[in-house]
Amino acid sequence: MVWQYSNKTKQLFMDAVQGKAGTHLGEIQNPDGTGEHGSIACGDAMRFSFRVKKHDSDPLQDIITEVKYLTFGCTSAIASSEALCALIEQKQHTPLTALKITNKDIADYLDGLPDQKIHCSVMGAEALEDAVIDWAQKRGVNLKPYGINIHRQNLEEDHGKVICQCFSLTNTYIRKKIIELNLHSITDITNAIKAGGACGSCHHSPGGLQDLLDEIWGRISENSNNNSNSNNNIKNNINNTQAKEKSMSESSIDKNNNSTENTDSDNKTKLSPYQIGKKVEEVVNQKIRPALARDGGDMEVVDIKENIVYCRLMGACRGCMGATMTLKMMVERLLKEEVDENIKVISV
Repeated sequence: MVWQYSNKTKQLFMDAVQGKAGTHLGEIQNPDGTGEHGSIACGDAMRFSFRVKKHDSDPLQDIITEVKYLTFGCTSAIASSEALCALIEQKQHTPLTALKITNKDIADYLDGLPDQKIHCSVMGAEALEDAVIDWAQKRGVNLKPYGINIHRQNLEEDHGKVICQCFSLTNTYIRKKIIELNLHSITDITNAIKAGGACGSCHHSPGGLQDLLDEIWGRISENSNNNSNSNNNIKNNINNTQAKEKSMSESSIDKNNNSTENTDSDNKTKLSPYQIGKKVEEVVNQKIRPALARDGGDMEVVDIKENIVYCRLMGACRGCMGATMTLKMMVERLLKEEVDENIKVISV
């Protein structure tokens, strides 16, 4: 399956990867605000940075003068990042007014996105918010009056039970996005934040995606005739459960940290060719192929010679304009991080 992108989406993508003047792929040195969203292991990740012209006395009047991004993902991820930068540049945005840009604005700027690619526009809006939080911390701006969670960048939000194992998304995060983005079905959730888009085991598991939908929208339906503030009630219920989720997950996090320390020590030992092959196979099957499958693609390892991995993209990835970037910026990068820093990936 080849995704049907608008002409504008395809042009923005091509201009960005070719480094044409006026595009924004890159990174600002010593930025005033930096934010990240996504995971390279999930197939999409974005780092967004901006520079401001600082106001002499009031940081709320700082004006964004330069924006750049680094993104690892498909055509729509790169085009969405370009769209976000363009929307910010169209007006003399302050960091706070830039937050009014929504994922819908990004999709509209691109003349629409396939439903299965909406998560790319969400990624940009999330990275922007993280960058604004970073700017506010540096400039001493209190964001609470503006309804922004200033603790977003720490691990507090991640204290919860992992519902979607493939993309490491917790019930706390999924619940929050269901309300924010008005998601009413499992398909809506998958399109917006990828949860449930790989193996699908979280769709109807106890406490899974359908249970979260029933908990949130079912509760609103039950209370709507008697309480016009049912949304607030739901958010209060979410807050009440977070402490319990936090205590349940902290012990798991500690165990994972200890395991990670041991793994890092083991990875320093030089792997034999056989071990490299087995490790490559493990990473490809457990992380890369599920990520590609989310967008209708797949990949097979054709051969491994010393530190060179010969791969073939299949499905939607084979005909995608971003195939080369997928191999270099996702597959190769992930294999370097997980297996050996000297690995090179070549398409066959």
